Amino acid sequence: MKIAIINGPNLNLLGKREPDIYGNLSFESFFEALQTKFPTIQLVYFQSNVEGELIDALQLHGFDANGIIINPGGYTHTSVAIGDAIASIPAKVIEVHISNIHAREDFRKLSHVSAKAVGTIAGLGLLGYSLAIEWFIQHKSA
Repeated sequence: MKIAIINGPNLNLLGKREPDIYGNLSFESFFEALQTKFPTIQLVYFQSNVEGELIDALQLHGFDANGIIINPGGYTHTSVAIGDAIASIPAKVIEVHISNIHAREDFRKLSHVSAKAVGTIAGLGLLGYSLAIEWFIQHKSA
């Protein structure tokens, strides 16, 4: 089973930016822990601050991965194109947000991704990624 994790803008700064919201762990360190926790799953990771590169990654992995976990960061609220890319691929997508976007500023309550995703996990910190992987494992035959 192959699962792609695609992270959007500013998530390369995890462990450094706003630790009270996002924690002190870099995503690279967390990704290594995920690989150890799920040794039978082929996990691939991509991060970009560029909207078009995120769309390219969705199109690349959307036809060969069993599932995609995406945290589009700030593009969640602005990118119709990312939502359209998700609708265009056969892989199921789970939207993950480290913070609870619904408890933050009003503009963060709009997602152009949620309606295209099989589900959304928000506000559970990095645990959201693990929970998304667990969902894909439980639904691998679906």
